[in-house]
Amino acid sequence: MKVAIGCDHAAYEAKEEIKQYLLDKGFSVEDKGCFSTESVHYPIYGKAVAEAVVNGEVDRGVLICGTGIGMSIVANKFPGIRAALCHNDFTAEASREHNDANILVMGARVIPISQMKSIVDIWFNTDFGGGRHQTRLDMIKKIEERR
Repeated sequence: MKVAIGCDHAAYEAKEEIKQYLLDKGFSVEDKGCFSTESVHYPIYGKAVAEAVVNGEVDRGVLICGTGIGMSIVANKFPGIRAALCHNDFTAEASREHNDANILVMGARVIPISQMKSIVDIWFNTDFGGGRHQTRLDMIKKIEERR
């Protein structure tokens, strides 16, 4: 699976750890930045990952910022993106099973790296449940199309 990953300065170190964790598990990872702890504007990197997912350049995305809130807001501006801010194993599993989330978002100042790795494992190994959940995704798609 090919994954795009991005972060802001607050999450640079966490991004590097999660990127390596994914590589060690055999994922192909496209790093969209940022590339240091120097202050940056998170929308640049949220946009880059969301566009990679929407355009089919990658299968899924991972975004990390201080809280995860900013990256969630940015990514979810793109039709077809279902970015889920996950902070524990339950939200990771539900975001995939119920919402078919295609971007995982986490907060580096909120979640320890060990928990992030657990979230990543669950998120990438949980399949979408379909059924009534697909009906809801179809409703979301209609909302996106109204513009």
